Amino acid sequence: MANAVFDGDPKSLHSFAEFYPFYLNEHSNTTCRKLHFIGSTLALICLWSLIWTREPLFFVAALVCGYGFAWIGHYGFEKNKPASFKRPLWSFMGDWRMYFDIWTGKIAI
Repeated sequence: MANAVFDGDPKSLHSFAEFYPFYLNEHSNTTCRKLHFIGSTLALICLWSLIWTREPLFFVAALVCGYGFAWIGHYGFEKNKPASFKRPLWSFMGDWRMYFDIWTGKIAI
């Protein structure tokens, strides 16, 4: 099968390997990436706090931190809609892959 031409719609991508370059392109603004990184870090702290205290509100706080910071980055700085609306699972995976790539120095913030 020949490689499909990307038409700009992330729903046309058939694998996470195809999706991740699109995801990174949607996060080209440094401030947006920084906000994702901060939100993901705070979300991890909240999840750790949930495990430590068994307080369910930390789960809500993790979601608010993770998505809140990301959406501020997209709407306020990147000027695009988050990919999570069209490819939620791959977008979630992309968040954590980008987070890891930032920690390992593959992506600058």
